[in-house]
Amino acid sequence: MIQLLLTPDGQRLLTELPPYTPEDVFSLTAQLRKQGYDAELVAAALTQNRLRAKATTKFGPFAVTMLFTHDGVEQATRLPVAAHHAQRFLQAGSQHVVDLGCGIGADSIAFAGLGLRVTSIESDTDTARAAAFNLTAFPEAHIIHADGRELDLTTFHADALWLDPARRINGKRLTNPEHWAPPLSLALELAASFDAAGIKVAPGIDYDILPPQSHVEWTSVDGDLLEAVIWLGNAAPQPGRSARIIRGNHTTVFDSESHTPSSPSTTVTPRPLSDYIYEPDPAIIRCGGIAKICQDYDIAPISDNIAYLTGSHPINSPLVTTFKIHDVLPVEPKKVHAYLAKRNIGIVEIKKRGTDIDPSTWRKKLKLNPHHGGQATLIASPVAGQHRILVTERYTVASDK
Repeated sequence: MIQLLLTPDGQRLLTELPPYTPEDVFSLTAQLRKQGYDAELVAAALTQNRLRAKATTKFGPFAVTMLFTHDGVEQATRLPVAAHHAQRFLQAGSQHVVDLGCGIGADSIAFAGLGLRVTSIESDTDTARAAAFNLTAFPEAHIIHADGRELDLTTFHADALWLDPARRINGKRLTNPEHWAPPLSLALELAASFDAAGIKVAPGIDYDILPPQSHVEWTSVDGDLLEAVIWLGNAAPQPGRSARIIRGNHTTVFDSESHTPSSPSTTVTPRPLSDYIYEPDPAIIRCGGIAKICQDYDIAPISDNIAYLTGSHPINSPLVTTFKIHDVLPVEPKKVHAYLAKRNIGIVEIKKRGTDIDPSTWRKKLKLNPHHGGQATLIASPVAGQHRILVTERYTVASDK
């Protein structure tokens, strides 16, 4: 389908399409067919229009100038994150990166955009065509349509490798790293031939399979945990684990101070509930940074093995979200309903850790009054080992002035 869009008719049609709206698809299809466009081309263009709209969250205004595949949109790296990957290679002294399994070319665009030479390899035909189109403006990038496992990567004389193994099959997530394509063991073997390397892995990867001399970095964007990357060679100046937290245009780097990537996370003794509860960014949690956060801010978990923390002061930091605690209730919908109704609270956010309650089911049980304009965040969690509902509100700087 991508090939049709690379023709003059396909390119012209893409530029003429209005912004994507689902309700207009049928009428627009009929209109374009009346104008003489081939049915298959119309279908391909409208599909691309939908994919571009979906890709806007990752690529912003650049999405309308790019080509995508279904899987490419889902798997592509967001541009701010890809830019960090490129910066990491630049800081490692890299000049030429092999992007093995480049997808639609998101990381390759960032590499080439910062002046690195790029050899981008993709085995899927449509995806390779999309990558070639997306990289047209970068003569530094060379696209190869091939199975990278069948190539001798050393013949490219590159000094860096970027590898994003396929971690799904038929839409199903593969949890065993040895079932990825390529398997993690092979990815590490390939990386050993380069001065610097980055291997994108599942955020939930076990510490005990991380290479001892690597630095593993977890990245979140606006509170969503997106990826973990095993950095190797010159791209890993010191072993360990860290988090990169991107909120809007601001980036915060947090080092967990682990001595090796496989070091177990340090446990912190819980303390009694205080005035505030804090939810660490998911990248902080996954990199094993709870102990460091607790030490830095004089806070502690509210229960064993629970990543909700408590303390006596508000924290204004991208590392954690702060909630002011108003009350602690039993996990009983009727009592919580009565509490909320008495205080005219009809808008609630429900969060949970360490409990099997279902927020959507609980919301129905609470029978919230839509005419009550009060708001609250309900946090379901063990507190000192006992399941409780915490009635809280999100802390903001303005509210405490």
